[in-house]
Amino acid sequence: MIRIISGTHKGRRIRAPKNLPVRPTTDRAKEALFNILAPVIDWQQARVLDLFAGTGNISYECASRGGSEITAVDADPGCVAFMRKTAASLDMPIHAVKSDSLAYLQHAARKFHFIFGDPPYDLDAGGLGELVCAVFDRDLLETDGLLVLEHTKDHDLAHLTGFEQARRYGGTVFSFFRKA
Repeated sequence: MIRIISGTHKGRRIRAPKNLPVRPTTDRAKEALFNILAPVIDWQQARVLDLFAGTGNISYECASRGGSEITAVDADPGCVAFMRKTAASLDMPIHAVKSDSLAYLQHAARKFHFIFGDPPYDLDAGGLGELVCAVFDRDLLETDGLLVLEHTKDHDLAHLTGFEQARRYGGTVFSFFRKA
């Protein structure tokens, strides 16, 4: 069950099909993340990219807070269909794209103010580093743009380009990267 924490859809619960291959961000971790982002991101002006979007949990939260240009990328056709249906039913400006997230980054034609990535937890540190490199090598963040990757405590990404900080919430870690 997905719960939208704040904004125009605050408190709304969304039931995702059980057969989707996802591990949604927990409410506790998501609330902590958005508390950090609140003073930093102007949702009404921000272009958002949600990589490995799964059910669209993060995208719905961004849209509820006023996000008007959100791209949600996932390789699973069931996830993409669910996000499209849910975004349409809630009248949210989410464009769901069926693509491998790294491949999407290699061909992205615009910059974003906020990029969130929640890759499978079995992705190794090299794969996480490849995502960060793709964002910075392709210059996909706006000035003062923010990249956040969700991963396990088993990975330390402090050595990667643009690393700013890591925050841990139970078994979930958010690593923050900023374009200088």
